[in-house]
Amino acid sequence: MSIKEQVTAGIDVGGRRKGFHAVALLAGKYFAHTESCDFNAIARWCRDNKVEAVGIDAPCCWSRDGRQRSAERELAAKRLSCFSTPTLKQAQGHPTDYYGWMLNGADMYTALLPSFRLFDGKAVIKPVCFETFPHAIACELAGGTIGRKDKVRRRRELLEEAGIDTRPLTNVDLRDAALCALTAHALLLGRVRTYGDAADGIIVVPTR
Repeated sequence: MSIKEQVTAGIDVGGRRKGFHAVALLAGKYFAHTESCDFNAIARWCRDNKVEAVGIDAPCCWSRDGRQRSAERELAAKRLSCFSTPTLKQAQGHPTDYYGWMLNGADMYTALLPSFRLFDGKAVIKPVCFETFPHAIACELAGGTIGRKDKVRRRRELLEEAGIDTRPLTNVDLRDAALCALTAHALLLGRVRTYGDAADGIIVVPTR
């Protein structure tokens, strides 16, 4: 199958009540979207749409010692701030379920992994899934840091500059999912950079 026929997807992960927003691209152009609180339903949607690569906005691994993972340290060194991933025990034991979205993300990976291989930073073996991060995606595509007040506008503009129809993407969660799907498309083209290592999770972003 040529890249012109391949479907990629991106998944924005929220907490248990908010659930998941997913966008699919065909040859890098808008194809479809869905949302659900059921991670199994999202995984099934990816399989039904014959997705070859899916980017997920959630940690693919837990911290091993409670400190930042290597990918998070590397992003911080580039002034790209992101959530620090805790250990699984810390996430499960938080009194206010602060890390509930990360636990939800872990369930998403569990649902996908029977069908999608987790990217190890080396060979892309399809179908593949991987961790990505919309803020880092947007800053890389923009060629510089994007401030909070410009976040919504610039992310929409960057999608449109990439040739993606944003009219069906009616909220920020769908647009973030589309940025993740765009990164999945870039992965298949070999136009990405990676942060971290397979031991505690690789974060993938597209190159300009």
